[in-house]
Amino acid sequence: QVQLVESGGGLVQAGGSLRLSCAASGGTFSSYTMAWFRQAPGAEREFVTAISRSGGVTDVADSVKDRFTISKDNAKNTVYLQMNSLKPEDTAVYYCAARLGGILYSVPKLFDYWGQGTQVTVSS
Repeated sequence: QVQLVESGGGLVQAGGSLRLSCAASGGTFSSYTMAWFRQAPGAEREFVTAISRSGGVTDVADSVKDRFTISKDNAKNTVYLQMNSLKPEDTAVYYCAARLGGILYSVPKLFDYWGQGTQVTVSS
């Protein structure tokens, strides 16, 4: 059983930056593909970005491409989401997710473990 704990959310002005962290425990971190999803009020959970087990391959949603970067430190059992040039439409609860296996997916139901989420609010 893998436990995921996100941190780093908060309130930021448009154009600002935040770095989210997701600490994993209870499993072999290097065996998991990791991803970030987000969910705004009244909306479905949306794929943001994913990273392969080794950290060498990533997939990024078009809506955040060139602004958000995912990275993974297998030695620290942590995945990060660097968010730059934030926009009000980035406001959402951000969730970290883990999937055992090597294929990068963007569908929430294919992920096995989830964190509790961290709120990101971008003011205009």
